[in-house]
Amino acid sequence: MFGRWLGNRGQAGGRGGALAGFRMPRTAGVLNCRVLDPVNEPVLQAEFVVTDSAGRKVVGGETDPFGSVLATVPAGDYRLAITAEGFNPFHGAVTVAEGAHATLGDVTLQVAQPPQLPDPGDWDIEPNHSQIGFTARHIGLARIHGRFNTFAGAVRIADRMEDSAMHVIIDAASIDTNVQMRDDHLRSGDFLDVGRYPTLEFYSERFVHRGGNRWGVTGALTLHGVSRTVTLDTQYLGIGNGLEGETRAACRATTELHREDFTLTWQTMLARGIAVVGPSIVIDLDIQIVPKG
Repeated sequence: MFGRWLGNRGQAGGRGGALAGFRMPRTAGVLNCRVLDPVNEPVLQAEFVVTDSAGRKVVGGETDPFGSVLATVPAGDYRLAITAEGFNPFHGAVTVAEGAHATLGDVTLQVAQPPQLPDPGDWDIEPNHSQIGFTARHIGLARIHGRFNTFAGAVRIADRMEDSAMHVIIDAASIDTNVQMRDDHLRSGDFLDVGRYPTLEFYSERFVHRGGNRWGVTGALTLHGVSRTVTLDTQYLGIGNGLEGETRAACRATTELHREDFTLTWQTMLARGIAVVGPSIVIDLDIQIVPKG
């Protein structure tokens, strides 16, 4: 299907105005809208997805610097979904005719209520519903996906969330990429050297609110005997209840590590013919915490 992402501020009707001179396929039409916040400022980089009557994605993208969505699609009935950090999502229906311009006009997104924060106190990471994974390049080609199977951690939630702290300990030998030979190599002295450095540790006492449900959690990561400051780009998912009714809170977080920062030197390994994973590794965390029992 033919879709096109064009910048357009105006709301021209028909084939004139901002669309004058724009050539589109005979069987296609144009849909557009402008995405605004409650004080009529454009919402930049809001994500939009256009789906057909069967629910299949036809085109998607982000709003332009003026908050505009403009897409060329085959004639038909569509649903437009718009999402942006800190706002409630928008869903609207629109019919696009051949050679015509269909507009939803100005779409005003409403500010979303921030999710409830965990109660102050001591919380434990619940390992059965948490995961610490990573993605790395294999000699610059395919990606390697792995995880650490054994870890523990605690979070102290302060009265003021920004004053909270967390401590996570990971068993280095629990690394798992589903290939035994590779895992043994990663545990060896060429990489993690688990005999000398049996754990990875992360300690943070700096939580920075970045707006909406986004937080930056900055702390010291100790890996391979070296400590470096890293920041977890964290999305807080809110409070929920487990199967037995217990309260739990959840978040997702990601960061990128560079091996040379932890003395895992890429050039030295290449010289020795070792090229198991690339020079940078993306860490992804899905974490659930429960009140300390």
